Amino acid sequence: MVTTYVGFGIGAVNTLFLFTYFLDQEYYGLVSFLLSAANLIWPFLVFGVHSTLIKFFTSYKTRGDQDRLLNFVLVIPAVVGLILGTIGLIFYNYLLDYFQGENSLVQPYVWLIFVIALATAYFEVFFSWSKIYYKSAFGNLMKEVFHRLCISLLLFAFYFKWINVEFFIYSISGVFVFRTILMAMYAFSLHRPKFSFKFPRNLSPVLKYSSLILLAASVATVLLDLDKVMIEHYLPIENVAIYGIAVYIATVISVPQKAMHQITNPLTAEMLNNKDKSGLKDLYEKSSLNLLIVSGLIFVWIITNVNSLYELIPEEYEISILIVLLISLVKLYDNFLGNNNSILFNSDYYRIVLGVGVILVLVAFVLNILFIPEYGIEGAAVASFIAFSLYNTSKVFIVFKKFKIHPFTTKSTWALLLTALFSIGFYFLNFPLHAVINIAVKGTLSGVLYLIIVYYLRFSEDLNLMIDKFLKRS
Repeated sequence: MVTTYVGFGIGAVNTLFLFTYFLDQEYYGLVSFLLSAANLIWPFLVFGVHSTLIKFFTSYKTRGDQDRLLNFVLVIPAVVGLILGTIGLIFYNYLLDYFQGENSLVQPYVWLIFVIALATAYFEVFFSWSKIYYKSAFGNLMKEVFHRLCISLLLFAFYFKWINVEFFIYSISGVFVFRTILMAMYAFSLHRPKFSFKFPRNLSPVLKYSSLILLAASVATVLLDLDKVMIEHYLPIENVAIYGIAVYIATVISVPQKAMHQITNPLTAEMLNNKDKSGLKDLYEKSSLNLLIVSGLIFVWIITNVNSLYELIPEEYEISILIVLLISLVKLYDNFLGNNNSILFNSDYYRIVLGVGVILVLVAFVLNILFIPEYGIEGAAVASFIAFSLYNTSKVFIVFKKFKIHPFTTKSTWALLLTALFSIGFYFLNFPLHAVINIAVKGTLSGVLYLIIVYYLRFSEDLNLMIDKFLKRS
């Protein structure tokens, strides 16, 4: 979680200050669009094998079977990439024609979308490779810190005119490729498989899971970045940058979930393989409650300080708090689900999530078509809020229906109520101070009071133990 927050901290500096002050608005929008478009494509390139590896690896007991599975997950993205890359080359001129006109700035860099997507796909494969050995710290450092730090250095290089804007954009794609190479070296140091042309045992369920998880796991990614891509279609490209800032601010709430997921995902897969129902129920409730409490505090900090934060960035990037609020609520809901995704995607019920997810992607697409032309970027936020709320609710219902477990506890209600009261109360509390000092004072005051209430009312035994250990060390 520490490395994830360090990465988000560097990303926040990039997103809120370096990009906004060093780069022209349209080029900032271009970078945001390229990365969002790549995020839409890489799940199709990886073909779900990064999830397949985690689900099936522990079910193979011999080194030979494990090696064959690892060879399988290495070959599939290359095959899919070759097919999609060939299709892209055939229709490349049509892609260029699509970006003619107001956003023609994108045309010279369209091919970088595929490069970044393929590099990201293989990075996720090698990251999962390390997760099966419960070695997620290095991968998390590379995923959350490395590329953001490199982008910071590139932004400073551009600011001091050591490089031009074209070299800057090409270098960003190079960072993603280099990150994948480093992750591959680490993964092979943990387990270097012997190459063979033999397929893994039980190939049929492995292929079936990979092909279905491709679509199921892609749903969240598509929902996350569909709005940015559609904003580029309907509005001038600088609006992608403006919207992206609000989304990035809200995304900080998802950091605890991303950090916990690195461990809960392989643990959940192992519990499902061993049919440990009581352990699964306990992990579901604990992960939900602890994530809700931690992310609730971050939600309070964001909502109560967003106006002060916008005072620190150029005026042309300031937008309605409604967007930040809606996306923040989505991220808070995501945390409340705990290890729900791990339960579904490592079980036999991922097919149901696939069907629901595909329907909701279509719903999100239609909502964006209706709302963006009418309400601009606020319409994109409303569309995302509706789509994600329906998607998350359906996932809670599916787990309850199939496993007879849910994440709700009495303490969850108290945590939600505490988050709501603090958000409303501290939003209207402002000090006549500089924005940075105002953020620091409100953040410290709300944080200390929040933690005191959580600790003395014993919302979470796990968090109380962590706080006790911290106090003893102090």
